Amino acid sequence: MDSPHGATVTAEDFGLKGPRGWAFRGVRLDAPPGALVAIEGPSGSGRTCLLLALTGRMRPSEGRAEVGGLRLPRQMAAARRISALGPVPGVSELDPAFTVAEHLRERALLQRRFDGSLRALLRPRSERTAAARDRIDTALAAAGLDPATLPKAERTSVRDLERLEALRLSVALALIGRPRLLAVDDTDLKLSDAERAEAWELLRSVADSGTTVLAVCSQAPGGAITVRTDNSVATATTATTSTESVSDTADVTEADATDASEPAEAPEATTTEKTTDEGTADAFAETGRA
Repeated sequence: MDSPHGATVTAEDFGLKGPRGWAFRGVRLDAPPGALVAIEGPSGSGRTCLLLALTGRMRPSEGRAEVGGLRLPRQMAAARRISALGPVPGVSELDPAFTVAEHLRERALLQRRFDGSLRALLRPRSERTAAARDRIDTALAAAGLDPATLPKAERTSVRDLERLEALRLSVALALIGRPRLLAVDDTDLKLSDAERAEAWELLRSVADSGTTVLAVCSQAPGGAITVRTDNSVATATTATTSTESVSDTADVTEADATDASEPAEAPEATTTEKTTDEGTADAFAETGRA
């Protein structure tokens, strides 16, 4: 059963392919609302493409998936509205020249402009400002980021943040929109063991609050629902159920991220394709259309 706070995420024989081959294939997943899902695998193995496909930002080539009861790819636009991206290189990166305060104000303004009701937009300015500040403070608390502890408080530039601080800021920005699904890329990249533990504690706390979390990583933490991808095998497992291995994993692909009225036709598989970082860059470029 779905939840108004978190989104159920399911997939069956889910795959994405483009001119260079398969990004991922044969993914099976059944995650309840409020679950922590770790997408595990080496860099270049299609992890980020799977993350973007499950949030409606890349168009799959075969199989089926549902996010919060919304079918992919038929309802990609609706899936994007209930999901939010944390840090995804090349897609939703922080601007290093912006300060923490500038990022927060910009996100709150965009949230109010595009997601607010007409009635909310017509409220007095003081009420709108107070509501935006409340959203910001709630998101910062959920992400475990206290601007007062930063070198220049909210005036600290992103370029001066530590890696874990930047991760917390990205998560806070995503949570301002109160999404039902949060997606985070490169969760454990360039983190020490202690920082990695803090990062997973953060994402677990978000999941415990009811928001479903998808997190790309090189090594999944214990207890998480895990989807695995690598250069020779693409598998998906839950905490209790294993799935079939697939040996046809290939290049991360160029995929159309625009809405589709009908699911894309599934292309034939080959066993000679190779995954490449060039394909990943092509796929990321396509997400600009989402």
